[in-house]
Amino acid sequence: MIVNCVAYQEGRKLADIRVEEISDYLKRPGAFVWVALKDPDNDELETMRGEFDLHPLAVEDASHGHQRPKIEEYGDSVFAVLHIVELRDDDVDVAELSIFAGPNYVLSVRKGTEHGFVAVRERAEREPELLRHGSGFVLYALMDNVVDRYFPVVDALEVELEELERRIFSGTTAQANIEQLYELKHKLMMVRHAVEPLIEVTHRLYGGRVPQVCMGTQDYFRDIHDHLLRVSQGLDGLRDMVGTAMSVNLSLITLAENEVTKRLASYAALIAVPTLVAGIEGMNFKHMPELDWLFGYPAALLLMLVADWLLYRNFKRVGWL
Repeated sequence: MIVNCVAYQEGRKLADIRVEEISDYLKRPGAFVWVALKDPDNDELETMRGEFDLHPLAVEDASHGHQRPKIEEYGDSVFAVLHIVELRDDDVDVAELSIFAGPNYVLSVRKGTEHGFVAVRERAEREPELLRHGSGFVLYALMDNVVDRYFPVVDALEVELEELERRIFSGTTAQANIEQLYELKHKLMMVRHAVEPLIEVTHRLYGGRVPQVCMGTQDYFRDIHDHLLRVSQGLDGLRDMVGTAMSVNLSLITLAENEVTKRLASYAALIAVPTLVAGIEGMNFKHMPELDWLFGYPAALLLMLVADWLLYRNFKRVGWL
């Protein structure tokens, strides 16, 4: 589905145009066309390939989707794939944005998300002095919007981790805590897979041999690179904290098991002492001196009670009971 198809010249919007008119506007000096597609079918992409003379391999990647975040050059054009990360119902959803940027055109193709880029277009149109840079600035604006969406996701995951840390020490079931910590770790990995590949490739847009499309906008792409580094550092910190939380949770499980073991050992000792006394007194040898003693039985009971009382008091003192 075509969301927008607009022609610009010298940083100013000329008109909303039909697909058939794209090639005519591309011939105008100083003009460029910005087209936005949402979940297009193969026929729509093939039409765009013909209008913009897109590389077939880039079109194939945009059509199939499920690409690793990347930026590739095809002649004088750039093809970028970014992952859009969103939180829905406490889960991380990953959508995909493909961007074709040439000397006088930008084609964006988004899949799997309803959250579009209307705000990006409105921002660009409010800043004609920046839009004069053409497709390079539009490429930056789209990438910057995607990267900015990572920050609230990281903040939400940090809040989730803080809640889990609170629950660890509140007596919540240890197994439930471990399951949720692993779910959080999985979410962090999904965001990380969207961020990490972009850190290296965005460096190519402002350092070294910069693509022709990005000439004059290197400072803007350096800003995106800095934002990606901040997100990556935040993810590293959260990953370490999740690992620490898992270790603490496992330590608490071990401590709880030790408490149970100590209690069982204490009760076993309380039972073992009377059993020992009763076992000795119940051997019934002919020449045992206590057999004919009038107070033998009550004395044996008293010995059992005194021994158990001493053991119980000692176990209480050391915290085993």
